[in-house]
Amino acid sequence: MLRCCYRLLAMICLLGFVLPGTAEGQSVPAKDSSYLVVRNIVVLGNKKTRTSVIVREISTVPGDTIYFRDLGEVLERTRKQLLNTSLFLNATANVKNWEGNNADLVFEVWERWYTFAFPIFKLADRNFNQWWVEKNHSLSRVNIGLSGTQGNLTGRNDELNASLQFGYTQRFALQYNLPYIDKHFHHGLGIIAIYKRNREVNDSTKGNKQQFFRKEDFLRQIYQVGLSYSYRKAINTRHQVFVNYNYEKVADSVAIINPNYLGKGRTSINFLDITYRMTYIKADSWVYPLKGMSVLAEVGKRGIGPWNDIDDIHFRLNVARYWELRPKTFAALGFRGMAKFSNEQPYINQQALGYNDDYLRGLEYYVVDGTSFAILKSTLRQELLSVKIKLPIVPKKFSQVPIRIFAKAYGDAGYSYNKFPGTSFLNNRMLYTGGLGIDIVSFYDTCLRIEYSFNQLGQKGLFLHTSIDM
Repeated sequence: MLRCCYRLLAMICLLGFVLPGTAEGQSVPAKDSSYLVVRNIVVLGNKKTRTSVIVREISTVPGDTIYFRDLGEVLERTRKQLLNTSLFLNATANVKNWEGNNADLVFEVWERWYTFAFPIFKLADRNFNQWWVEKNHSLSRVNIGLSGTQGNLTGRNDELNASLQFGYTQRFALQYNLPYIDKHFHHGLGIIAIYKRNREVNDSTKGNKQQFFRKEDFLRQIYQVGLSYSYRKAINTRHQVFVNYNYEKVADSVAIINPNYLGKGRTSINFLDITYRMTYIKADSWVYPLKGMSVLAEVGKRGIGPWNDIDDIHFRLNVARYWELRPKTFAALGFRGMAKFSNEQPYINQQALGYNDDYLRGLEYYVVDGTSFAILKSTLRQELLSVKIKLPIVPKKFSQVPIRIFAKAYGDAGYSYNKFPGTSFLNNRMLYTGGLGIDIVSFYDTCLRIEYSFNQLGQKGLFLHTSIDM
């Protein structure tokens, strides 16, 4: 009888059971003294992934006491943490094998596909709109090749990546990351090697537009080799150290056109850089977060010992906060910024706004070079649809494709400092943009953003992106 009472209380907490006379959706709280003691952590469904790797992501351990009022939240938080490893398509969490107030926590996982070999079709330009509108969607500015990824190579969430690319940029890259090398699952290592070369070079910026120089011979070659070390004691925080050696050389004509391209009229440089990075993520999803927060703090030094053709110290901070305002309505606020010292850097070390993920929505056609910048982003999202589409003639565990569609409104502000702005008119001034859009999100870390944006210059347009906007 006592066992049945415990089970009933747990079900009330988990399912939000509504009794007559209570408000809709309001669950009846269990007594503060009602609890269970975790006897075992049981993992089911993993064929490739080591059980110890999965248990490492579960903050609850045998012997812990969980009050019934917190049980549903604990199980759901752990289930989402397992999904955030990107190892699984789905995961469930249950309480089983009750004996008095002791029970097992049972987690069942559905492993995703870990081996991929796919063709590369990648634009050389910074975004789709720049390639389609300003470069007339020229196929000469497309990279093609073959990329292979073996995820979860040894069952320890390690990953091996190799790519061979031709087209605008010829590139070969090999990378391996092993997140855990010790029995306590705290320390990890990684290695990377990259070689690439181009016949066209972005040699300068005029009027906040990239300028390009092209010849039939290869104008630029880059070599990079590096090591990384990671330390992750808790669930949400990771510390990383990166050490990279870089060598770059360009044709004489590039140095003649812009003597500051590599600085001081040089045609080759080499430098060693060391970066420390701390990341903290506590969110419902690491791919498309709607609740929680994330922090990235970084400090780095370029130019060490005799390898110091580029010499700077930089500080970076990315912070994002996500809220659920009401069911299916979400808000997000983010900050991205970097400060680099000194302010006098060669052209290749002045990328600020407009590069990678450091841009304002609505200014995709522009770059704002500089040594320091700050961006503030705000987004309001409303979920319009959440469905699962069943695919025929595929394995059962891959047949359910989740699709979520969000409508959104957003506004951005930013500033980039450049000691020598030249003809660029967006430097050293506050910039503002905004717009409306649709996000389409699915599994395997995919997100399609369709945005109609405007900026303070009176320009507006439709923009496409395939990464999260904050």
